Amino acid sequence: MRKDGRAFDALRPVEMQVGFQRTADGSVLYRAGGTVVLCSASIDLKVPPFLEGKGKGWVTAEYLMHPRSNAPRRESREGRGSKSISGRTHEIQRLIGRALRASVDLVKLGERQITVDCDVIEADGGTRTASVTGGFVALAIAVDKLKKQGLVTTGVLREAVAAVSAGIMKDGSAVLDLPYVEDSTAEVDLNLVATESGSIIEVQGTAEGEPVPRARIDELISLANKGVGELVRAQRRTLEAAGIDFNSLLKS
Repeated sequence: MRKDGRAFDALRPVEMQVGFQRTADGSVLYRAGGTVVLCSASIDLKVPPFLEGKGKGWVTAEYLMHPRSNAPRRESREGRGSKSISGRTHEIQRLIGRALRASVDLVKLGERQITVDCDVIEADGGTRTASVTGGFVALAIAVDKLKKQGLVTTGVLREAVAAVSAGIMKDGSAVLDLPYVEDSTAEVDLNLVATESGSIIEVQGTAEGEPVPRARIDELISLANKGVGELVRAQRRTLEAAGIDFNSLLKS
């Protein structure tokens, strides 16, 4: 039995509050257990200079942790004053950007950019996976806004994308969606980004001690892919409850 009483293959309770930030083109306050991330999408009607005149758009992401996302307070905000963005932050925001771009037909998006800001309000493990999953919902809302304005047609989105962690604990058990108390003591920690159909976008996995057999990594990927499927269903329910015809945004 896990400390929070979940089964080994159960996700933490997930909540998505759409429209939390009224000034954004798409926003969701995403909760996975004790991890809370505000994901906000912003539409820019132009592309970065390297894409000008190429007939396609761009999707990018930024990620930051609020100073009180942990206890005690973090020393200061990254990027403020003399404090530069950490290597961890760069790595995570590039992961989020890659994941969300994989969900979009950039040609159908046209020459415009969507930026998804992921701000971690509370951190209890899985902040990068929560940012990808919540970030896709914010992105889909922004794409729906463009469609309703007549700026894009159907098929801008390829597939729904979500992410989740899986790990192997010291007793050898494989578990899904690790909070910090499990993540900090796991023998193997793996993050999976995948699509609704189960296609893999990215796998990040590390053995903290002894090397792990290939079969166990395959086990974790299968476990995480099950979790992604559940998260995508939650994304769909959230978007439909917000009055968005998600299927009309998808590539046929």
